Amino acid sequence: MNMKEKRKIDMQPCCAGSPADPVEKGGEKPYIIGWKETGAGKIPGIASDLSREDKWGAFKVRLSLNRMHYKVDPGLYAVGNPDQNSHVFVTANYKLSFDTLRRELNGLDAWIMALDTRGINVWCAAGKGTFGSMEVVNRIEQTGLRKIIKHRKLILPQLGAPGVAAHFVKKFSGFSVIYGPVRADDIKAFLDAGMVASPDMRRVRFSLYDRLLVVPVEIFTGFKYLFLAMVFFFLLAGLSAQGYSSSMSLHTGIRSTLNLMFAYLAGTVLGPLLLPWLPGRSFAVKGIFAGGILFVIAWLTNLAGARPMEIAAWLLLMTAISSFVTLNFTGASTYTSLSGVRKEMRIALPVQILAVFLGTGLWIGSRFV
Repeated sequence: MNMKEKRKIDMQPCCAGSPADPVEKGGEKPYIIGWKETGAGKIPGIASDLSREDKWGAFKVRLSLNRMHYKVDPGLYAVGNPDQNSHVFVTANYKLSFDTLRRELNGLDAWIMALDTRGINVWCAAGKGTFGSMEVVNRIEQTGLRKIIKHRKLILPQLGAPGVAAHFVKKFSGFSVIYGPVRADDIKAFLDAGMVASPDMRRVRFSLYDRLLVVPVEIFTGFKYLFLAMVFFFLLAGLSAQGYSSSMSLHTGIRSTLNLMFAYLAGTVLGPLLLPWLPGRSFAVKGIFAGGILFVIAWLTNLAGARPMEIAAWLLLMTAISSFVTLNFTGASTYTSLSGVRKEMRIALPVQILAVFLGTGLWIGSRFV
């Protein structure tokens, strides 16, 4: 009997007509491949290999499509053929987090306990309190975990630590909390080391690749507001002291929409990619420099216009827009704290709003000079 067959022992197929039936065409949960009998009843068994549907879903989420509804049901799941002595890994019910974990458990027999984080990832949910101590205790009770395993240990992701007090979980559930590595791809090395994380496993990295992954979300999240701004500037571009000119609207409007696009890309792409190297600690300040870079390009290519008033308008608008959008990137970054973000917003937002109104006023005024 090979290992693949061994892991299938005790895994029963889904009942016919079950909403979790992966065979049924259009089934909503193709990652569930069967059911495992336990002391607490049937537990869904899940595949550790990601399907086309899983990968397509992840791709759409990266584009901010259906992002707030991309989740799995909270509860306990079986990977491989776990038994009473198998490890229990805790994660969020955000499907991207869930999928990342089950993929890294490929070849292992383990349990996954998904907390109800309202479909939010571990790190953000820990900050919001949904990946929290009480939810861990409640989920242990609701899943009947005590009847399923003999040991009393849970492996939690390190990024969930801000929301979970290990002593609280121990006191009210009897389960000990062990914090695993930051990244799921270190889990097997973590287990091989006797569940001891090395300093490198504890290090929170936010590499160029990591930042690149969240760029599409940043682009698509605010695109509708960018579109409305582009329409507004395109239509007003035809105004002048001589009245309204459709040809002027076309010529100047195209330049204006390109400048707005540049400002938006400065905040959504250039700012995140150059984040460690842009001057300043504040994201708002970093965004000013990112916007300034693309403003120089717009100025040198005459997209910012030739009149001093219009050039000054685009300097204010492009840097303010880029600053605001880059500040929004704090939600995806590991560089900041909640208190730090709030402090920065109190200072930066009034300045950004003032710059946008002043820049818009100068730009409209330039139409009549």
